[in-house]
Amino acid sequence: MRIAIGSDDIGLPLKEVLASYLIQMGIEVEDFGAHDETPIDYPDVAVAVAHVIRDGQFDRGILVCGTGLGMAIAANKVRGIRAATVHDVYSAERARKSNDAQIIAMGSRVIGPEAAKTVLKAWLESEFQGGGSARKVAKITAVEESELGS
Repeated sequence: MRIAIGSDDIGLPLKEVLASYLIQMGIEVEDFGAHDETPIDYPDVAVAVAHVIRDGQFDRGILVCGTGLGMAIAANKVRGIRAATVHDVYSAERARKSNDAQIIAMGSRVIGPEAAKTVLKAWLESEFQGGGSARKVAKITAVEESELGS
């Protein structure tokens, strides 16, 4: 599995913890920033990660900012991307199993490092279940196409 990871400067410490955790798990990780504490706008990072996920260069993505909310909103502006803000195991599992989310976002001001690793592990171990959820995800895709044009 290949993971694209990114953060703004606020999310940098948690991003580094999660990237290290992924590497320890034997997962290939590419860091899309931030690389230091220089202020960086989260939409720039979110869109960069979303593009490489959409284009199939990476299997999944992880984004970290102060709350995870802005990152998810920005990533979801990229056609074909489903990003979810998650801070608990159940939401992380449902993001994959029900919503087929390719990207999760977390907030460094909302979740601690150990809990974030547990949430990340739950998301990585979950797969899209299809079934009734496939119909709902297809409806989301249809709305996206009608709003943005094919």
